[in-house]
Amino acid sequence: MNVYPNFSYIAKLMAEQTRAIILDSLMNGQALPASELAYMAKVSHPTISSHLAKLVEGNLLVMEQHGRHRYYRLASKEVAEVIEKLGTIAPPVEIRSLRQSSQLKQVRFGRTCYDHLAGELGVKVTKALIDKEIVYLEDGLYEVTKKGIEWFTQFGINIEEANTKRRIFAKPCLDWSERRYHISGWLGSAIATHFFNHGWITKAAKNRAVQLTPKGINALKEHFGISIVVE
Repeated sequence: MNVYPNFSYIAKLMAEQTRAIILDSLMNGQALPASELAYMAKVSHPTISSHLAKLVEGNLLVMEQHGRHRYYRLASKEVAEVIEKLGTIAPPVEIRSLRQSSQLKQVRFGRTCYDHLAGELGVKVTKALIDKEIVYLEDGLYEVTKKGIEWFTQFGINIEEANTKRRIFAKPCLDWSERRYHISGWLGSAIATHFFNHGWITKAAKNRAVQLTPKGINALKEHFGISIVVE
């Protein structure tokens, strides 16, 4: 008798191409209607409804009812983390068009991994915080130094608020495109929210890439010592 968790069931759910597109499309933490997910996956409404039902049944998605409309999102941050980690062992996608090449470049530079920053941008921000002795890695989790508490306060993030949140404060998340760590958890979410609220980054329209604004370029240099040249 196999006493281990039935991960083959989850693997089969995620392996089907349409369901994989659905899961990836929801990796920025937003909730989307079935019609938009059908458009992204290029399938009919009955087909997308069948796949969504299976993903909800498998606890990979949750459905939210707003009036007469149904919206779907990832069931948890843990689901997003599994998808991100699978990317580190998955073979690279075959690029068949200039459009695909451009989208991949955008996603590799910066994207949201559920509610925190990933890609080159997320990794560089994490490295800068370590180099500036703002955070350090200990026993598999990021901790903030005394210097870091003051730095984050001046930056605009109140570390004490983390005590009221029911989630891990800060932990490393292996980035599939950079093969290095970026910060997830409460702190990762707070940093990403700060970037969005100040207009340093904006969300791309067609994927989960984030685009750095001129204000963001200046802010990275000022606060993190990161020089970014946007082509």
